[in-house]
Amino acid sequence: MIDNSPLLTVRKLEIDIANGFDRHWHGGNAFLSQYYNALSMSFPVGEQSFIDAVRENAKRLPETKEYAPLRATVAQFIGQEATHRRIHNLYNEHLATQGLVNHWEQWATRRLTFAKQQNVKPIHLLAVTAAFEHCTAVFADGTLRYDSWFAGADEKMATLWRWHAAEETEHKAVAFDVYQAIGGNYAWRIRWYLYVLVLFTYDTARQTTINLWHDGSLFKPSTWWGAAKFLVGKNGFVWRCTMPLLAYFKRDFHPNHDPFGDNQQLAANWLAAHSSSWRAIR
Repeated sequence: MIDNSPLLTVRKLEIDIANGFDRHWHGGNAFLSQYYNALSMSFPVGEQSFIDAVRENAKRLPETKEYAPLRATVAQFIGQEATHRRIHNLYNEHLATQGLVNHWEQWATRRLTFAKQQNVKPIHLLAVTAAFEHCTAVFADGTLRYDSWFAGADEKMATLWRWHAAEETEHKAVAFDVYQAIGGNYAWRIRWYLYVLVLFTYDTARQTTINLWHDGSLFKPSTWWGAAKFLVGKNGFVWRCTMPLLAYFKRDFHPNHDPFGDNQQLAANWLAAHSSSWRAIR
């Protein structure tokens, strides 16, 4: 099933992150700051792998008018992901000056190298990409929907994460649609999704823990309280993300038919309200 979205816009975020940000930029909350820092550490390598997977598999799309909109959207998807990779490279460079070590980048690079050595078929790498894109879209929904997720955060950092969330929401169906169009099947889609759920949870937990260790806040009660509130507090991750994540197991699942049904509008509303924070470049 193909459900083409409107042509995407590639935007440049107009905030100055080169001058850095506080160690505990998320309202003084060590856990949330280091959790989001961990996610940022995954993006440069991750976004590039998504670009590569979608670009390679899009070559197999039928050369018919029916797929012309999807091919055009693929080009814009690549542009959006490239801008995300650039801004998170700058983000991660500042984290290094704070003494944090990006192990996630190393883990991901080794896995991608191994997959290449094992001649993993491109369609499987696309299934992995579609799975990661769904996880990202679920987190993006919460980022846009719940003000509490970034309450007290440094304004420019909240803007960065919500801009990223808005664009991830816009292009959440692209990898999935390409996968479906070139004959990807349900069984492999679910196998790779299970792999991604386990891997993403494990890598997030260990990179966040490493960050907190280097930060000197791993064993502080306030850190663990921050983690508990994030997971099971009001609008916490467990309550708000579990069902949308499980929706991927439906045979008739499509990213644009999400349980909430309005997150494309959430993204559009945020982008319109913060148009001074970004500039369209394509």
